[in-house]
Amino acid sequence: MNPADLGLPVDVPSTALFTDHYELTMLQAALANGTAERRSVFEVFTRRLPEGRRYGVVAGTGRVLDAVENFRFDAAVLEFLRERAVVDMRTLDWLASYRFSGDIWGYPEGEVYFPGSPLLRVEGSFAECVLLETVILSILNHDSAIAAAASRMASAAGDRPLIEMGARRTHELAAVAASRAAYVGGFTSTSDLAAGFRYGIPTVGTSAHAFTLVHDTERDAFTAQVASLGSGTTLLVDTYDVAEAVRTAVEVAGTDLGAVRIDSGDLLLVAHRVRQQLDELGATRTRIVVTSDLDEYAIASLAAAPVDAYGVGTQLVTGSGHPTCSMVYKLVARAASADPKAPLVPVAKKSSGGKTSVGGRKWAARRRDAEGIAEAEVVGTGPVPAALASSQLLVQLVKAGEVVAREPLEAARDRHRAARAGLPLSATQLSRGEAVIPTEAVS
Repeated sequence: MNPADLGLPVDVPSTALFTDHYELTMLQAALANGTAERRSVFEVFTRRLPEGRRYGVVAGTGRVLDAVENFRFDAAVLEFLRERAVVDMRTLDWLASYRFSGDIWGYPEGEVYFPGSPLLRVEGSFAECVLLETVILSILNHDSAIAAAASRMASAAGDRPLIEMGARRTHELAAVAASRAAYVGGFTSTSDLAAGFRYGIPTVGTSAHAFTLVHDTERDAFTAQVASLGSGTTLLVDTYDVAEAVRTAVEVAGTDLGAVRIDSGDLLLVAHRVRQQLDELGATRTRIVVTSDLDEYAIASLAAAPVDAYGVGTQLVTGSGHPTCSMVYKLVARAASADPKAPLVPVAKKSSGGKTSVGGRKWAARRRDAEGIAEAEVVGTGPVPAALASSQLLVQLVKAGEVVAREPLEAARDRHRAARAGLPLSATQLSRGEAVIPTEAVS
């Protein structure tokens, strides 16, 4: 069974209203003056990385493909637009048969990116492309921010597994998307069952402090949990006194106790004390899991601690201080007329304040040194240099309206691991700095 095929309560029947009002008013005006059918090219990119970040992570591509497929104006949606007089009847008639019929190219999910990287290229008529701006940006900005934070945390954690535990710290639907993005970025499991059901991500969980508190004694709580879940369970040991709890945990579960979880206090100090105590009690194979508002810096500070796994919540689902990637969706080329044979004309926004864009349909390639390490992100609008032809980054995702590049989530996860390994070593440093490789523009 593939859960993604079932349709779940966390999905919506249509993504058509995941858009801004002005997308539809632009459509109405374009239909009226004849520009709606002009062939157009839109691109998603970001002008800069969040402060201190050395690379970005593409995440949410699979969700974008789902959103484009489900972008349909059904009877209820059309009636809502009619009642609110959002658009006129001619536009409503056009929307009733809306199906994206163009092409989409993009960086494959899990790939890394840099300022100016053309992450997604959407081609079709102006009318059908302009409507997708908001839903595409909302998915990519959110998911890529979470994946970038997850990637930094995974790098800091090394070989130690990371558990996503942020469902209670964000919107219930955002939590599912965050679990997915975190998995792409390097997390190994999630506490969110909806994410497990929807995307097949491994789920984990045992008990919270409430379970201990509802029992008359901590021993009673541990006994009940072990009786129900077996000695391989994880016992939470910081409800009262940690040392006493560890002693009781081993007495109840035996030396085969799976793990103990520490959720408060000086984690570095407490982890060392707990490891020593477990070893003295003979529980040498019992693992130590730490939680408590961790981020990549806290995880890095515990590198020398006897910690076996980390659980991360708030800081992960909020992008560790950067909950968006500032991606934009800009028209970069359009035909001179509605004639299908009309040539494309590069267009670009020219304004002050750093909000300029570069016109023309772009390609991107990553130049590498003799050891295969990335040294530049090359972006161009003309012919692709022969030396870079085999290093191009964009792949076709949608062809003539049909998704052609859907893939398992594991593929995106593996791709990110390989992409990060192909960056200079300084990419994994947590100290502030610029993008780890430059973006070079060629024409």
